[in-house]
Amino acid sequence: MWAWLRRRARTIPEALWQRTLDRYPFLASLTEPERAHLRRLSSRFLAQKEFHGTERLHISDEIALAIAAQACLPVLHLDQRGRALAWYSDFVGIVVHRREVLAQRETMDHDGVVHRYSEVLAGEAMHKGPVMLNWRDVAHAGASAAHGYNVVIHEFIHKMDMQSGRADGCPPLPAGFMGTRSAGTAQRLWLATLQPAYQAFREQVIMAERFGGEPPWLNAYGATSLVEFFAVTCEAYFVNRARFELELPALVPLYDAFFNRNGPLPS
Repeated sequence: MWAWLRRRARTIPEALWQRTLDRYPFLASLTEPERAHLRRLSSRFLAQKEFHGTERLHISDEIALAIAAQACLPVLHLDQRGRALAWYSDFVGIVVHRREVLAQRETMDHDGVVHRYSEVLAGEAMHKGPVMLNWRDVAHAGASAAHGYNVVIHEFIHKMDMQSGRADGCPPLPAGFMGTRSAGTAQRLWLATLQPAYQAFREQVIMAERFGGEPPWLNAYGATSLVEFFAVTCEAYFVNRARFELELPALVPLYDAFFNRNGPLPS
């Protein structure tokens, strides 16, 4: 049925939609108007994107909708004039593996020496390229929400971040963001809030890894860069808001403003 749904934005069957809500409590907990709009937005998303399974993974209706609904969650309240999916306009393809993959990396240092290494990837977002996900993590996103983890949201936040031309932890901010009068002022406000939270998180990770301190609630991968911290914290913001508010209260108003959490939904 997914190929049929793709031909144009069609209404998602009720039984399929209900199974998706049952599988992901953080979607079921949305208000009724939010769920209704997420359903419409997911239908538009499915009509625009192409899914490719690897290792003979068949992209079923359930797989496609599970990814679409979670990908649309960050832009749910950003659909003014029907423009929510413009955040994801630089790509079409979504590659789905059965599980995490081992990627071979190559970097060159300042002396011109090439270093090769392997990296385990749960997902990856490429600038102006496809998104890669693994179905095992997507399928278990309902349970992993307790730890603030969600691979779909993580990679699609990277896509939003990349809309400014490169991922830097500061996505394009709307005019008048939090009362600011210029793009530069808005960016400074964003970084003045995000960077201290990032530094505190890095220190907590270092204390845990080197000195046996209390490990952070969120994935320590968020300590690798401001870019990853933004994506990791957004995962938690959307799937476990109650714990997020306790752990990172300074980021709540910032993310509420950017994701327009209290903004009206299209009728």
